[in-house]
Amino acid sequence: MTRRVGEHAIVLGAGVSGLLAARVLADFYDRVTLVERDALGAGGPRKGVPQGFHAHSLLPRGLQILEELFPGLTEEMVAEGAVPYEMIVHLRMIFGGHEFARMPTGEVGVSSTRPFLESHILRRVRELRNVVTADRSQVSGLMTRDGRVVGARIADDDGERELPADLVVDAMGRGGRTLAWLESMGFDRPEEETIKVEIAYATWYLRLPKGALDKDRMIILGTYPGQPKGAALCAVEGDRWLVTLGGHDGMRPPTDPEGFFAWLDEAAPADVSAAVRAAEPLGEIGTARIPTSTRRRYERLSRFPEGLLVTGDAICSFNPVYGQGMAVGGLYAIAMRDCLRDGTGDLARRYFAAAAKALDPAWQLSSGADLALRQAEAARTPMARMLNAYIGRLQRVAARDPRVAVAFTRVSGLLDPPAALMRPAVLWRALRG
Repeated sequence: MTRRVGEHAIVLGAGVSGLLAARVLADFYDRVTLVERDALGAGGPRKGVPQGFHAHSLLPRGLQILEELFPGLTEEMVAEGAVPYEMIVHLRMIFGGHEFARMPTGEVGVSSTRPFLESHILRRVRELRNVVTADRSQVSGLMTRDGRVVGARIADDDGERELPADLVVDAMGRGGRTLAWLESMGFDRPEEETIKVEIAYATWYLRLPKGALDKDRMIILGTYPGQPKGAALCAVEGDRWLVTLGGHDGMRPPTDPEGFFAWLDEAAPADVSAAVRAAEPLGEIGTARIPTSTRRRYERLSRFPEGLLVTGDAICSFNPVYGQGMAVGGLYAIAMRDCLRDGTGDLARRYFAAAAKALDPAWQLSSGADLALRQAEAARTPMARMLNAYIGRLQRVAARDPRVAVAFTRVSGLLDPPAALMRPAVLWRALRG
């Protein structure tokens, strides 16, 4: 059951995390205003989503949350061209240089481009009677009174206006404004944990020959120590394949066709490389770079202004190679919903604690993998060496033992916590294997 807790809430940013926040808030506030600087519904990647051109993976837990918030959304997307797949049946996973064994899991996902997914969520959000979108609008500042946030100032082609609100949610991504707002209001900034990843991407849209990759609909080629070259291949809407090359430690994938092919020749199995070479190009190769992964520890602050929350990449911006961002945005939305069910008293403290708990498994997985790839001191501790060695062993065993492969993919898909890899049945198979 939900109950109304206020008259008006504002969400700043209409990426996936912002859209999911708006969906949740619509159950608790009479009106929700979704503010976005880009034009919404225009199709194609937006300036405000610089990763939108590249491969995006909606992890199984993320899809579960979308279905919970928007029943029937998966079926709608598949009917309009999204590609369904079953984990490690239609998904080929090659981690640590080892191709995982396959077996039915029952865990179904969908593969599509980021703009396609976002447009379908946006359409559902716009169908909510109490949600209004204000696109092509810039956030010029917060409205505050006695240390509390009471709204936002919005600027568009018609000038600046004030939007009074009971709650403002910063969903503006890595460039979220909350850090500056806290300082201007006399509050402390949160502690930050930063890992240098130096990820570079190159993405090409292609049309592969029919059946070139048999039953595969998605292929993940993970990087590992000694191999900084990775790739992701995804069948997406429009009978296309999206091929993204990713390089660690400052290694930049090439943007010319022959260099692109040569990278895959080195990083991918022969059948994958051959299929890409035989494909029809559908446009130019696009690029992007991500220098760091950053987690902001809002849950550790002793003071935080009432009337303000943060979600999405504004809390934690991951190394995108692990595909966790959208699923974690869904986890934040569920945390926000569960906290609002208990009212707005002490909301920020309760929400940030719940969001941190939801975030911990994903951050543990990605930061541990990043530190293992880099020769960082934090990765050289005895515990880190032991865990990295165990993960490496699991990946080797998963090439022969489908049950270990399933356990690993359930954790990487955020369906199970990392501790699930230490369950006796998995531990025994890993050690025996």
